[in-house]
Parts: sequence; structure tokens; C-alpha cells
Amino acid sequence: MKILLVYPRYPDTFWSFRHALKFTQHKALNTPLGILTIAAMLPEDWEKKVVDMNTNKLSDRDIEWADHVFLSAMIAQQKSAREVVDRCKKLNKKVVGGGPLFTTGYNEFDFRDVDHVVMNEAEITLPLFLEDLKNGCPRPVYQTDERADVTRTPTPMFSLLDLQKYASVTIQYSRGCPFDCEFCDIVVLDGHQPRTKSKDQVISELDAVYEAGYRGGVFIVDDNFIGNKKKLKAEILPLIAQWQEKRNYPFSFLTEASINMADDEELMQLMSGAGFNNVFVGIETPNEESLCECNKYANRNRDMAASVKILQNHGFQVMGGFIVGFDSDPVSIFRSQIN
Repeated sequence: MKILLVYPRYPDTFWSFRHALKFTQHKALNTPLGILTIAAMLPEDWEKKVVDMNTNKLSDRDIEWADHVFLSAMIAQQKSAREVVDRCKKLNKKVVGGGPLFTTGYNEFDFRDVDHVVMNEAEITLPLFLEDLKNGCPRPVYQTDERADVTRTPTPMFSLLDLQKYASVTIQYSRGCPFDCEFCDIVVLDGHQPRTKSKDQVISELDAVYEAGYRGGVFIVDDNFIGNKKKLKAEILPLIAQWQEKRNYPFSFLTEASINMADDEELMQLMSGAGFNNVFVGIETPNEESLCECNKYANRNRDMAASVKILQNHGFQVMGGFIVGFDSDPVSIFRSQIN
């Protein structure tokens, strides 16, 4: 079969950085890791083509070439996803939808004309769809309450993209977060128990990016990279440091972590030694009542500015995430956030 994997265009949001990218040679911020991973799960003898609409235009010829169009998206991309579905329907092409948009928003948004929806984690639901497709009886919806064993997740097919078009290449080490912040859907999608890949998988993904000729920033997209600190410190970070040193440090790493990272001296030293120099931290709000309201307990009863300074003093640029609009926010919240 011929499979076209499409990643819709981002609007002007946190995810696009479109105007800042004009100052660089890059077309998009991050590689679309989901569809590259899906491509690696499809039968080897199938033809696969990727169109990331943030770097390339999707042509009618691309759609006409395919037997099925696989569409993966986040909720922020719903408008572009809708346009892709409409174009595919006009050209009489089957559409298979997946990713967070269809997993959490399938009933909320009007995507009833998508032929097949593969929800939740593809390691479980995609094989069911592929088996039914082979037998000529694919169902409209595939979903599961199970959590996938990520040690069986294949290395993404980075070869399907021109990595030089991206400001950073994305890989994943773990899924899930031990916290339960009320505003976040990560625990709905991935659960509370961090599930981690093996050290061999991590090295395989780094090798794949390196062998594709890419050098530069690598974004480890885990929603809380330090969810399992014990394994990170004992296995993963020392191994990444060895890999980096052997190749003269081709990558610098960005990831996301909770602010309690600043409490672990050994962890910060190991991350810095492995080439991490940038971390996204959900600071959210200086208002204690709002932190309590949204279950952001890791941030309570701490001097968050002091924690940020600790991270900076260990060599990490801190990207802070902030939220205004909690029910507990006082009128003074805007000035407090600025301060």
C-alpha cells in the first residue's frame, strides 16, 4: 500500500514560533515525532511519504498518490486538520486519524467523516486496525484503556524528513507524569506512572538522528523528563554523556521538567554533563491559592525564583510556562506575574 502521513499546519501559537524562525534558515520548530513513529510501525514493504505542512505544501498530487492518508494532530491544529480531511474527501481518499486531537477531541470536534480513528497509543490500537485492514473489515474507531509497553516502540523513521529544515529534532524517552495538575491532559493520555524506554532504544534514536547528518538541538519531548530520576541517574544520563563525548558533542538537549529538578544536585550535574542546556519548567503562578486549586503541589511552599536561579547556575536556560485565569487569581495577578 501507499501511505501518506500528514502533519497539519500550526496556527500562530507557542508551537509554531513562525515569526522568530524567519531569522533562521529553518522552516519549523520541531519534527513531527508522532507520524515518524507511526511510519516505523507500518509494514516494511508499504510505501510511505511524509508531508509536514509546516515545512512543505500538501499538494493534490500527494493525496492522489496515496491509498490511505494518515493524519495526526494536536488540538491546536484542528483547523488545518479539518482542511486536510475536506481535501481528502473531495479526492475520494480514505483518512485515518490519530494523535491527541482525535483521542481527546473526537466527539468534541466534527470529524465524523474521518473513515477510521485510531485512538490512544498506537502500539496497541494500530496493529488491530492494520489486521482488520488486511482482512478487508476495518472498523470506524479503535480505542483502548491499556497503556503501551514503550520498550517495544520502534525507532522513528527520521529518514522520511529533511531534518535540516527544523530548529530541533524531537525524540522521546518516557511517557507519563507522577503529578496530577488539573489543567494538563498528559495524565489522561499517558497516565501517572512514567514508562521509560530502554538505554538501547535511546542510543538507537540518537544514532538514527546522527546518521541522518543532523547536528544541533534535540528536544526530548517527555512531559516530565525527571519522572523516574533513579533510572535517569543510574543508566540513561551517563550513557548519553559517553555517546556525546565519543562524537564530540553533536547535540545540545532541551527537555521539560518539574521545578523540583532544582532540588537534586546529582541530577543537574549529570544532565549538564550529557549536554542539556535548556529546560522548560511549568512555573504557572506565584499565587499559592491558585497552585492549590490546580493541584500543582511541586511548586507550593517554595521560592520559585530561587529554584530558577539554581537551574541557571547549573547551565540551564529556563523557559518558564505561566498561566493566568485561575479562579483563585486576584486582580493583582498580572503585576505579580510580571514581577
